[in-house]
Amino acid sequence: MMRWILPEAIEDILPLEARQLEALRRRLLDAFTSHGYEFVVPPLLEYVESLLTGSGRDLDLRTFKLVDQLSGRTMGVRADITPQVARIDAHLLGRKGVTRLSYCGSVLHTLPAGFNASREPMQIGAELYGHSGVEADIEIVRLLADALALTGLNKLRIDVGHVGLFRTLTAAAGLDVEAEEELFALLQAKDLPSLQIKLAATPEPARSALLALPNLYGGRDVLIRARQILPASVSPQLDDLERLADSLAGLPISFDLADLRGYHYHSGIVFAAYCDGSAAAVALGGRYDKVGQAWGRGRPATGFSIDLRELVRLAPKAKASGAILAPWPEDDRLHAEVSKLRVAGEIVVMALPGHEGTWSETGCDRKLSLRDGQWIIEALEEN
Repeated sequence: MMRWILPEAIEDILPLEARQLEALRRRLLDAFTSHGYEFVVPPLLEYVESLLTGSGRDLDLRTFKLVDQLSGRTMGVRADITPQVARIDAHLLGRKGVTRLSYCGSVLHTLPAGFNASREPMQIGAELYGHSGVEADIEIVRLLADALALTGLNKLRIDVGHVGLFRTLTAAAGLDVEAEEELFALLQAKDLPSLQIKLAATPEPARSALLALPNLYGGRDVLIRARQILPASVSPQLDDLERLADSLAGLPISFDLADLRGYHYHSGIVFAAYCDGSAAAVALGGRYDKVGQAWGRGRPATGFSIDLRELVRLAPKAKASGAILAPWPEDDRLHAEVSKLRVAGEIVVMALPGHEGTWSETGCDRKLSLRDGQWIIEALEEN
């Protein structure tokens, strides 16, 4: 057995990608901070009762579990940081007003989310608690758009839907939980023939409205068509979507009223971001007002999360800056010059004796040399 082989869908991050990942992480977290989102760091492990509270069974299936040797209780390795941040807001901070939090860290999945996906994504995101109005959803979607713009991704698009609209229609149809879940899967697949069979006995106008959802996608005009087709009972949800469309005019926003991913978890406006080069969403988010109830405070909540590793894979690759090789032997004058270069933002690598001809492997493309009593930087030439 080769001891160096990693488990399937688990990978190392090597220097160039790691540098790009860290640079993007810092840019995004700094952007969140500039909008008033405070950084928190939840633990990698929690007791499953806390880790999975309010998150639905989908997250349960994605969570690795183990027995705590200290307590004998079952623990889980987090598969999603969002419920942890909701716990921090509800149970630890206990603020009365609006709270804005951001986070970044690795999560672990029992199975990869898709083909070539990692089971160890690095999740970064922002959450807003304490405001139930659509203004919070508008802020979060705008923040996501600003964050994705920092990545240089091409042909960005944010698809917006509303879980509340679907729930209003299924309630009018009188569907039980099992039938609602089956309908949800068919809508996600936009499987119209199966939807027609499933809804054959459903009373009007709920039947026609549910059958119309898969075709209600596109630009702002989708909401106008939805007003004409759907019953008046969903007017509050369409009002929210129209306010969001008006406030975010100019951003790459579109609408898909059948895109209801995470409806077990979400309670209102939901959205997914897409870009050129990936069929899968690069960011997911939405409103999840009920989650905090499990910790005694059912605070309004909305937010989004991004797989940072996937962003780095898709984003344009910036040219890595080369390093400067400083000579051996060392002395105080050399160290003073090296310190000046590092303060100026240069990467300076101190040479060690006996490794001539190998320094370009470490990223060095220049060298520091002493000429006529002056330090100069010149090209590093190695055979």
